Amino acid sequence: MRQNLQPQLPIVHLQIDHNHAFELLAMGQVLDEEATINDLVFADLTSGGARIDTGREGMTAEQTLRALMVKQMNGFSYQELAFHLADSRSYKTFCRFGINDKTPSKATLQRNIKKLRPETLEAINQIIIRRAAEEGIDRGRKVRVDCTGVETNIHTPTDSSLLFDCVRVLTRLLHRAEDLVGFTFTDHYRRAKRRVIGIRSARSKRRKNLYRDLLMVTHATVSFAEDADAPLMNAKGLNIMDALAAKGLAVELRDCIELTHRVIDQTERRVIKGESVPATEKLVSIFETHTDIIKKDRRDPLYGHKVCLSTGFSGLVTDCVVEDGNPSDSTLAVRMMIRQKEIYGRPPRQAAFDGGFASKTNLQDIKDLGVKDVAFSKGRGLKIPDMAKSSWVYKRLRNFRAGIEGMISFLKRCFGLRRCTWRSLPSFKAYAWSSIVSANLLILSRHMLN
Repeated sequence: MRQNLQPQLPIVHLQIDHNHAFELLAMGQVLDEEATINDLVFADLTSGGARIDTGREGMTAEQTLRALMVKQMNGFSYQELAFHLADSRSYKTFCRFGINDKTPSKATLQRNIKKLRPETLEAINQIIIRRAAEEGIDRGRKVRVDCTGVETNIHTPTDSSLLFDCVRVLTRLLHRAEDLVGFTFTDHYRRAKRRVIGIRSARSKRRKNLYRDLLMVTHATVSFAEDADAPLMNAKGLNIMDALAAKGLAVELRDCIELTHRVIDQTERRVIKGESVPATEKLVSIFETHTDIIKKDRRDPLYGHKVCLSTGFSGLVTDCVVEDGNPSDSTLAVRMMIRQKEIYGRPPRQAAFDGGFASKTNLQDIKDLGVKDVAFSKGRGLKIPDMAKSSWVYKRLRNFRAGIEGMISFLKRCFGLRRCTWRSLPSFKAYAWSSIVSANLLILSRHMLN
């Protein structure tokens, strides 16, 4: 049985006299007063046609959202979250679990929290932003925009490690095929592992020979995987459950084979033929295939996604966009201002950007949207009178822009935005939005308490 809210509030622990307890109380008051938030969460929890009037009682919408806030605020894993909900009086009260209520397990928490879609969390963030405007905390008249990189949960990719990942996963799936339908094959896992270890310490001349042998092992494993497709799809003498498992395994093998061919192709081009493979054509993980290569200045490449953020002078994050690929900052400035206009129903009066966003076209287009003063931290040929009405205003906006660096650091250090630990692109976006919503709700509560 699934409920939006508990029909009767449970008996909870008394609030303790601590600053964080008062913050949690203020956050809870905002969530209680904005009833639309729980409706949005409830719609996600009940999507998919599941009945809500039968079965045992599950987590309510408000419990799910509040548990997500606690998780992101503290960087807890699901196992740690389950422990702290059971152990902490303050978190148990905030998440609306009574004194005698049994708190959910890590599996239950994961199953419910992962149902929240990025679109839902973005809508919740806009409700929080609207509440801040109503309270006079931040009306969106002054914004700053910058981009940062967020890692996906993968190891640093190398050609040899990617080939080994392919062999390892294919071998695991083939062993499952062996158990289901009796398919026989030669296990090359240990040989592949030895070649990867050898490549790490070998000199350049010997390394190419080791790569050739590793490629040969990968080709052989792929060949076995392709041969397993027919026995799995045409399995006879199995019960219904095993037959369905065999067909599902065949689909998994096909997907992995396709990715393995891509890894083999890029390795042969790079290592054997000495070609330069464009970043847009590279596959850096067979587990998180959506991962982009983010290269900025002379820094080491980052494997994840470029995220463009807008914040107000209050510190609230008003907007977030997970970019596809690694677009230039100069292509994002106008779009972020258009989104600001859609969020608030009017353009901001002043906007501040990093130097990478600067161009004469961007300046003109942003001014045409109705933004009065625009400041790029590096002019790149633009004159101050063209950007702002005075040098004093320009300097104030340029200094104001630097504050977004601190907000990005705050999100990464305290709300887990440095590295996304959820799998798939929709989950990556949901993770980013969950960090932002949690941070915004905490910042809003602090402003209200002050």
